[in-house]
Amino acid sequence: MNKLILASNSPRRHELLKGLDLDFEVRVKKGVGEKYPDNLPAEKVPEYISKEKAAAYDIKEDETLLTADTVVILNGEIMGKPKDASEAKDMLRKLSGHTHHVVTGVSITTRKKQVSFSDTTAVTFRDLTDSEIDYYIEHYKPFDKAGAYGVQEWIGYIGVTRIEGSFYNVMGLPVERVYEALKAF
Repeated sequence: MNKLILASNSPRRHELLKGLDLDFEVRVKKGVGEKYPDNLPAEKVPEYISKEKAAAYDIKEDETLLTADTVVILNGEIMGKPKDASEAKDMLRKLSGHTHHVVTGVSITTRKKQVSFSDTTAVTFRDLTDSEIDYYIEHYKPFDKAGAYGVQEWIGYIGVTRIEGSFYNVMGLPVERVYEALKAF
């Protein structure tokens, strides 16, 4: 098998890929944007961005590159990473008491071919109080997370009432699908 390269700074993606007992190297290229066409449907954005990320890398003949992007979608609106505590609070208030979708797009790329796919998970939050939201933001600082939350953190323990689909997808990488795709490669 080719040398596996994970193109991500995400500690959660590192942890999830390690859980597959695969040897991999982390390689992150600076300045890779996450832009997408305005007319692209929200659920197509993560896969599009994963392909764009892959296109930014020069990989060797014996390497396989894994790129991914995760978004939170509520009522057709993409919720990215919050810039600050105020934006995080607004996002969590919107998610409170509702079901949203977490979509991760993945691309597995070699010099000869590319396989891309998306995985979607529905996540339902109970009604969260302002004090719970404030506590979470203050103690967990979720500014590097789409939708301003990590399901594996305190807010997930106390707030998530239902998950339909892959739990690991909500963390940022649908590892079961990645494993199958790598095996098929």
